[in-house]
Amino acid sequence: MSIARKYWLILFGFGFSYLGNWVNLVALNLLVWHLTESPTAMASIFIVGPIARILTSFFAGSIIDRSNKQKLMIYSDIIRGILILLLPFTSSIWLIYCVLFLSNIASSFFGPSSTYYISKYIPDEDKQSFNAILGMFSSGSFLIGPALAGFIIAISNISIAFWFNALTFFICALSIFKLPAVEDHQDMHRKPITWRMLKEDYGIVYAYIKKEQVFAKVFLYFQGALMIAFALDSQEATFIKQNLQASDSLYGVIVSIAGIGAIIGGAMAARYAKRFSTRQYIVSGLLLTTICYTLFYSSPNVIMAIVSFVALGICMSFCNAGYSTFYQISVPTSIMGRFGSVSTMVINVLQIVFTLALGLLAEWLSLQMVCIVFGIVAIFLSLVLYVFMHSKSAYEGLKEEIVLKSCQVET
Repeated sequence: MSIARKYWLILFGFGFSYLGNWVNLVALNLLVWHLTESPTAMASIFIVGPIARILTSFFAGSIIDRSNKQKLMIYSDIIRGILILLLPFTSSIWLIYCVLFLSNIASSFFGPSSTYYISKYIPDEDKQSFNAILGMFSSGSFLIGPALAGFIIAISNISIAFWFNALTFFICALSIFKLPAVEDHQDMHRKPITWRMLKEDYGIVYAYIKKEQVFAKVFLYFQGALMIAFALDSQEATFIKQNLQASDSLYGVIVSIAGIGAIIGGAMAARYAKRFSTRQYIVSGLLLTTICYTLFYSSPNVIMAIVSFVALGICMSFCNAGYSTFYQISVPTSIMGRFGSVSTMVINVLQIVFTLALGLLAEWLSLQMVCIVFGIVAIFLSLVLYVFMHSKSAYEGLKEEIVLKSCQVET
């Protein structure tokens, strides 16, 4: 892929970091289990992160937009690497939670900063292909990372797995350091963060949302459908074990196959990025993704579940590549940090609400029925988005790069 060769340094850095994250997740689960043998302590791992990101989002955007984003990414990776190095030496579950909390604070600065850098560094005509390949790297890490973690732990111990993860952060920081500078001088206004400044920054974000109502509606419909889908993710293991009566090993196979589907989808999304518009990637990708989720929870047997999972991985690759491109083209880089932090806060709150609601309803009613109903709601939101993005108002409000083909197909 010519795009991959052209941007190999940033893809290598981010991809290696993704791989380390999955190795860390496996090692962290094992460390917490050996220390506590408590399901509650295990579940808390997945709560600390969103809480840290929500709290940090109140001020992170204001700092990001007034700082050098490339340096922020480097500092964030170095800090996360150092924190991960400390994990093998902690014997208290509360210290582990503290490390996780601080690590997720650093991640809150890395995410919006990386989006800014990609928006400035990657030309619009290459964004959709690049995002698809980056998504393929992420999916490949999801597939390879847990297996690599198991191999590392099998031949050594959990500590080596953590140190490997720390190394991936340091390598990512080095890769980002070697990338060219893209910062606009006018973006660099470093000032002390005050309550008045935060209030003004939130006012700027609100004014942007109020002005760009087409973008706001696309964001609302897309994230609403996707957050319902992510809530459904929380019940996939329960459904496979409880309703499909699958073994632990078969569950692992199903998840791995989904990862393979995502890699295939990423390659396909990169291959056809210049043939189809960003709008087509978003509306068709999201609609098919929500349909696949619903089909998965409607599965009467394992075969149907596997087919649905493979299709889900493929469709979500198109959906994510399209939305990432839409976001990078639509949001002004001057407020990308502030908008990214506010949107992260909203998304995390939605995810927690939908996940808790789904879990409680599944306890009271039939798991399969509740998941199918949630899936249908997600399909409805996807259809609303599909109709809206093909409306006259959306056509007039969206940029040509989003509505039309990225560029002419080469002959």
